[in-house]
Amino acid sequence: MKTHILAFILAITVCFGARAELKFDKNEIELHPKPDDKQAIGHFTYLNTGKTPVKFKSVKASCGCTAAQTQKDEVPPGEKGEVTATFNIGDRTGTQVKTVTVETDDPTKPSQVLTLRTIIPQQLEISPTFVFWKQGEKPEPKTITVKVGKEFTVKHIKVTSSTPDFQTKVQEGNGEFKIDVQPKETNTLGGTTLTIQPEDSPKVFYATARITGEPPAPAAPAAPTDQKAPPAPARPPAPGQTH
Repeated sequence: MKTHILAFILAITVCFGARAELKFDKNEIELHPKPDDKQAIGHFTYLNTGKTPVKFKSVKASCGCTAAQTQKDEVPPGEKGEVTATFNIGDRTGTQVKTVTVETDDPTKPSQVLTLRTIIPQQLEISPTFVFWKQGEKPEPKTITVKVGKEFTVKHIKVTSSTPDFQTKVQEGNGEFKIDVQPKETNTLGGTTLTIQPEDSPKVFYATARITGEPPAPAAPAAPTDQKAPPAPARPPAPGQTH
């Protein structure tokens, strides 16, 4: 009986001791591509710390703008490899977070999620991106500020309104521009899309201007001026006088 128990314990020990175990150096990588880069590529390195091979079942990215693949289909014990995640930047700016789900036959971690965080430099920062006037408001110009990113040099910008009902004027400064937007009138609802394009650059940015809301309440009517003034009260007679 004791022999069977010892054999069973030994079998369990061997089973657990011979298990596969895939460990990634980092489960999250942050990338800072240059302004002219078209792609950002993250390299997630791994090591099989177990005593049996690890087989990959699937490597899937969270969206179509990211491609992911493993260097090996099977990782022998003690060997290293990497999963690469390639993110197509396109017209995207700011912080982009994409994930890659890795599924293996590793019993300790059959599924692992890798995160690729890409900080894309922004050529122009526009504030605000929306200006408006209330219907009937005085059509005075309103200003949109455009700041140039630190990694870029922009000396001129071109601003186009989608409708002639709004006029624009650009004031150029040192790394900053002011766009004055002015409607011809505010009696009717309407709007325009402003296209903002840096000189010698294919990238385009947008802002919006609109006439919105209810017209102001009419002022209270003035009192009529043709009414007769009430008669002045009669003066009392002086002493010694009679009516």
